[in-house]
Amino acid sequence: MMKKIYIVLFALAITFSGCKKYFDINSDPATPQDPESKTLTPPLFAQMERGIQFDARYIGGTIQYFGGAVNVGENHGWLRNSDALGEIWRTNYYGLGANLNLIISDSQERQEYNYVGMAQALKAWGWQITTDYHGEIILKQAYEPNRFVFDYDPQSDVYAEVVRLANESIANFSRTDGVGTPAKMVGFDLAYNGDASKWIKFNYGLLARNANNLINKASYDPDKVIEYVDKSLASNADNFIVPNAGSTAANANFFGPQRQNMQLYRQTRIMAGLLDGTYFTGTAGTVIDPRRANMLTASPDGVFRGTLPNSGDPGTTAGLNKIPNLWGVLDGANPGIGQGKYLFKDNSGFPIMTYAELQFIKAEAAFRDGNPGLALTAYQNGISASIDFVSALGTVITPAAKTAYMTSASVRQTAATLTLSDIMLQKYLALYGYGFIETWSDLRKYNYNVGDTKGNNPYFPSFVFPATFSADNAGKPAQRHRPRFNSEYIWNVAAIRAIGADKDDYHTKKMWFTEP
Repeated sequence: MMKKIYIVLFALAITFSGCKKYFDINSDPATPQDPESKTLTPPLFAQMERGIQFDARYIGGTIQYFGGAVNVGENHGWLRNSDALGEIWRTNYYGLGANLNLIISDSQERQEYNYVGMAQALKAWGWQITTDYHGEIILKQAYEPNRFVFDYDPQSDVYAEVVRLANESIANFSRTDGVGTPAKMVGFDLAYNGDASKWIKFNYGLLARNANNLINKASYDPDKVIEYVDKSLASNADNFIVPNAGSTAANANFFGPQRQNMQLYRQTRIMAGLLDGTYFTGTAGTVIDPRRANMLTASPDGVFRGTLPNSGDPGTTAGLNKIPNLWGVLDGANPGIGQGKYLFKDNSGFPIMTYAELQFIKAEAAFRDGNPGLALTAYQNGISASIDFVSALGTVITPAAKTAYMTSASVRQTAATLTLSDIMLQKYLALYGYGFIETWSDLRKYNYNVGDTKGNNPYFPSFVFPATFSADNAGKPAQRHRPRFNSEYIWNVAAIRAIGADKDDYHTKKMWFTEP
């Protein structure tokens, strides 16, 4: 029926092609058919956080940032016939996708090269996060007109496209010609307000992420990773943060109380153990991290607890040992508008990339490059930046408290004592609540908890699997999430079969970037 309607309308368009006034009835100055790039730009940032935060309800359990909800994320499973776990896919292809193509086309014509660069940077980000989440995805045919089925491309091609786009974006932001684009971005660019230098740094951060995921490849180049980081974010002032006003449910943070999405999600055992020194010193309570009070909440008896993977709150109904949810209240209660804590408040911005993350990437690369001195400096910079970041989101952490922690047994003081585990655990801690895909990439590239024949992981020693995986997993952990159900498993079935995504255990198939 839709085809018939389309044909009739097309015929009418030909019949009246010489009658301009006929078409004027479809012209609305409030909804222009040829919008400028600036009008398309602000919603893009909301799409970025939406994709990650929606899927974080599941992936947060897989990487053990969130617990207590006991959903398929915690047992590494999947949901049949459901778009759950498919929001990043939707963000890349629908929320950003064609909108970014329009911006590039419009801005090239107008010679607004900063807008071209911004769209290319966001495309690079979208491809990177989507392939790191799903593996093989649709790249080359993604936006071909008049196509209804799409072939999947290997992850190596997507990684190469991220590099190409990021470098082109850097080139466009470096141009000195064009039509006054920095000023035209002010007020529309919600991340950097038209600051080309910060967009260039963001692109180098993307390149660092891309290159550092390849530690298992013969092509891995730690010196190149370090070079990228040195050209990327220089301090917390360069952090890419999507703002949330938080005045209504419509403009509030997805993680905040007004949106009512996180009542059942609780803090985890691993987070509690990292913040009380257990996994850095071997003894609980030896060193209390000054970030703890801002990031977690104590049970009514004053003890900081966390859930085990794929387990609910073990606290008793009448007792004082129940575990609070992420907003800091018990039993799935809602603390009310304007309450919550850390990144789980209505007006908290959502980080897309931070200086702390990049410093830990540098520390990892330097350590693998045989330069423990440089690794130590970057590692300590990452911890320091994370403390400052967390301090700004709650009770101010005093200089004395920060110094006490930075000189404590939880922080390595010499290059000789620094281990890769120290770097990866502090990075894991710093990315809590926002770095879901980067953290999952780290866990997978180091093969989760399989460090030796006894199952000891030298990089994430505090990470443990749930007691049982989903029945579809055949005893294996999740390595990827499936393409979005509504677009792929209904309309693109042949392509799904070609990559093996019709198999029950497809989500346990290892990623290209994690393999030699």
